[in-house]
Amino acid sequence: MKNTPSKDKESESANRMDNDLHKLFLDELSDLYSAEKQLTQALPKMIKAAISPELKEAIQAHLKETQNQVSRLEEVAESVGEELDEKTCAAMKGIIEEAGELLDEQKGKSSLDAAIIAAAQKVEHYEIASYGTVRAWAEQMGHDDAAQLLQETLDEESAADEKLTEVAATVGNESGEDRRENE
Repeated sequence: MKNTPSKDKESESANRMDNDLHKLFLDELSDLYSAEKQLTQALPKMIKAAISPELKEAIQAHLKETQNQVSRLEEVAESVGEELDEKTCAAMKGIIEEAGELLDEQKGKSSLDAAIIAAAQKVEHYEIASYGTVRAWAEQMGHDDAAQLLQETLDEESAADEKLTEVAATVGNESGEDRRENE
């Protein structure tokens, strides 16, 4: 049975789509790699600025996870026989710059920890969206090992976001209690 010209075109189009998606997948992995490396530099500043011991501890724990996530992204690339390109994640750079401005504005104020939490959750939400997308693409392309590794990171990012939400409730309550005690 011969392939008809339309089947050949469909096959060629599907191969091109797979190749284009693979390239996009690698580009997004490189973007995440840059984002995580930028975070390993930014998180220590947030730890130092934080007032709440619970917040410091949460960010410290996530810094360790972030360092592991950098290595895991290298593993993901290896699992598909590729290497990550060096590039700068402009989105993370912007989020980190905005966080720095916010921390500067809140320095010395009782709202500093709340500002740190807001900045950290913006980071987490960006990462959750990005990891969810690349994990879905990995599954679509049959990169099962990569998908599993990316799911591990996605789970960690979601847990970090949930932890920050818990800390936000505590920090908010502590600030309110401090105000009432000082009245």
